[in-house]
Amino acid sequence: MILPLHAAIRNRLRAVLDELYGLEPATLPEIAVQSPPNRALGDLGTPLAFELARRLRKAPRSIAAETVAALGPVDGIARAEAAPNGYVNLFLDREAFARRVVHASGAAPPEPAAGSAPDAKVIVEHTAINPNKAAHIGHLRNSALGDTLARTLRFLGAPVEVQNYIDDTGVQVADVVVGFQQLEHASVADVAARAAEPAFDYYCWDLYARVAEWYDADDDRLTMRTRALHEIEGAGNPTAEIGAIVAERIVRCHLATMSRLNVDYDLLCWEGDILRLEFWTRAFEVLKQAGAVHLQASGPQAGCWVMPLTDAGGADPEADGGDGVPEARAKIIVRSNGTVTYVGKDIAYQFWKFGVLDRDFHYRPRDAQGSGRPLWSTTSTPPAAGAAASDGAAASDGAAASDGAAASDGAAASAIPAASGASAESGRPASPPPFGRAAAVYNVIDTRQSYLQQLLKDALAAIDRPGAAERSVHVSYEMVALSHATARMLGYEIDPGDQRPFVEVSGRKGLGVKADDLMDRVTAAARKEVAARHDDLDDAEADRIAAIIAVAAVRYFMIKFSRGKLIVFDIEEALSFEGESGPYLQYAAVRATNILRKLHARDGIDEAALAAALDTLPGTPLDDPDGGELWGLMLEASRLDEVADQAVRALELSVFAKYAFGLARAFHTFYHRCPVLAEERREVRLWRAAGVHYFLRQLTRALDLMGCEVPPRM
Repeated sequence: MILPLHAAIRNRLRAVLDELYGLEPATLPEIAVQSPPNRALGDLGTPLAFELARRLRKAPRSIAAETVAALGPVDGIARAEAAPNGYVNLFLDREAFARRVVHASGAAPPEPAAGSAPDAKVIVEHTAINPNKAAHIGHLRNSALGDTLARTLRFLGAPVEVQNYIDDTGVQVADVVVGFQQLEHASVADVAARAAEPAFDYYCWDLYARVAEWYDADDDRLTMRTRALHEIEGAGNPTAEIGAIVAERIVRCHLATMSRLNVDYDLLCWEGDILRLEFWTRAFEVLKQAGAVHLQASGPQAGCWVMPLTDAGGADPEADGGDGVPEARAKIIVRSNGTVTYVGKDIAYQFWKFGVLDRDFHYRPRDAQGSGRPLWSTTSTPPAAGAAASDGAAASDGAAASDGAAASDGAAASAIPAASGASAESGRPASPPPFGRAAAVYNVIDTRQSYLQQLLKDALAAIDRPGAAERSVHVSYEMVALSHATARMLGYEIDPGDQRPFVEVSGRKGLGVKADDLMDRVTAAARKEVAARHDDLDDAEADRIAAIIAVAAVRYFMIKFSRGKLIVFDIEEALSFEGESGPYLQYAAVRATNILRKLHARDGIDEAALAAALDTLPGTPLDDPDGGELWGLMLEASRLDEVADQAVRALELSVFAKYAFGLARAFHTFYHRCPVLAEERREVRLWRAAGVHYFLRQLTRALDLMGCEVPPRM
């Protein structure tokens, strides 16, 4: 890995600049260590002379020359050169570096990511699908970005807590409840019975679209939504019980869908618990005590509690305005009738994440996820003494209902069968870890929520938490559409009058692409490709390999584009074994695995034997005229931690995806130009094999950070 070497170079340069010019390290700008565009110029380089030219009143070329002259020996560096243009270029000790990375097994760099201390916990909130219908293709981009960000932060050494926010008291759940009550004329027992059947999320998908049409036919029917919302928030009534059943069962469906893509969480945070535990009441007190909100005495906002804003970018969904205050400069937090606007619960939740509130949730364990990670869920009811309630089932005393919702007798929840193995004796942790109280929070939410996310920052700044406000980060992204070919494959008719090169989808109109349908289609296409290449595989193994390839196809596609760019998803492009795709990366890893397997079968050389052999082999193959490809591959593979750090600092995971693609492409070039098995010279063959081993290790890590596996065959 390259970041420890970067750190050593920076430390030495700081000392040299202090010795030469009396520049104390604390007064220096960040010293950038870069990869030159042409390796002939050096393996690493720094433009520090340009940064100091004005301050020292010297030409960059002179500063670079003086710095190189005073640099002295640096562990891992063979030599340094001052380029005529002012860069300081560094050439690594190839043999020492190659031996070190082949022997190394650790992955975490010594420097913390994103400016945080190594032990400062980070919360990543992602997915947050409304629990009213099946997950769709747009949710996959959110989860792929959020899960990759969390994995990358962990790789860089940060303790990460992944949260999934469940809006079980929102409009979308209320609409489905209205659908059951007004269109299906269903009782609590009817809904519970339907929820126990397969594909409940698909059923609610269609019902949600029907409710939207029902509202559109008569605006007066929207009063049903308002009533349902109040009853769900109030709990203890049939409407709330139906809402609890719908939300709990849909969340289980969502978790199953995300598990297919290797996405997991640490905590499910239910909005209903925020209400019942009165987090907003406490958050409102904090805001008032800090003078962050004030009661408007006159004008259109008279009687409202208003929060002045700094720079709330984006559009306000409620468009307050009034009283001569520009819309983007003030926000109603509590209406004159005492009800809290949509942002109140979000402020309370964000305050809790940063440890601002002096209260906490209760917690209950859920079944372990596919990855084996334990999963916890908030609840507003303390667990029974000595035991935790089962998922989806009433507690032993009947006081607790389903996660995130209370029912007067627990009937609504107990009507849904508990998840397999859900019991206090199932090996779950006895007590929850300490949740919340993070040093930084990353909220992965689409660009339409920019206004709300700015409000959260403003609220933290207004209560004199500037550090928390700065580290309250909105990881925004654009939406996902379909290519015409993929839309047709999924059964959509293309409007001949629509000239756009993509098909936009709408879940409210029932025109979305369900995530499971998409995964089924991609998996089936991958299965066909696997069967064509390997007719000796049994069905179970072919299915397993196809599922692994499908996950890589979808996840890589979702992060390879810049977050600010609309994705036009195309199945054929995502599954390509030759283009910029997840399967292309997997193919490179499988090809490397095959080389090493054949080498072991023929010569008995495994990774341990190879590492031991390198200790006595001369490193001349790294410097031979034909050794450039080998050295270039190993050096590029070592940059995994550097690029991961760049991706987190810039919050642009596409940088990481493109690096992984470039690394796979470099290996394919090496494969064609530098044979391993056919190489007759022993030392060259072993050094090349070492390069393949290191490449495979690093690419496997890169794939894992993107939530992808290496299949046994392609």
